[in-house]
Amino acid sequence: MQELHEDEFEKTDCLQCANCCKTTGPLFTDKDIDRIAKHFRLKPSQFIDQYLRIDEDNDYVLQSVPCTFLDADNYCAIYDVRPKACREFPHTDRKKFQQIANLTMKNVAICPAAYNIVEEMKKRIKL
Repeated sequence: MQELHEDEFEKTDCLQCANCCKTTGPLFTDKDIDRIAKHFRLKPSQFIDQYLRIDEDNDYVLQSVPCTFLDADNYCAIYDVRPKACREFPHTDRKKFQQIANLTMKNVAICPAAYNIVEEMKKRIKL
């Protein structure tokens, strides 16, 4: 999977798509909140009040999608301090990739690169 991931992202330009940022929102960990709040010179509680809500799984997520931090050219305004979930998306280079099969199936519907990676994997294992 590491090799398939690297091969795909050598030819994929996420700025042409940004569907992940347009259709879903990441989970925000406490570390993410602290880091991004510091970037904005806000207290973590102020950042939460301004941008986040708690979802049905009791996780912090964006108040709305598309992502508040996505600009018109598909650039991320907080790219250098973005949440861990954004840095790792679409999670196709995880060491224990098989453990996130359900997440991968959701991401295939969102991310053309994830779709291509899974299709190539299927070819290699003759599915």
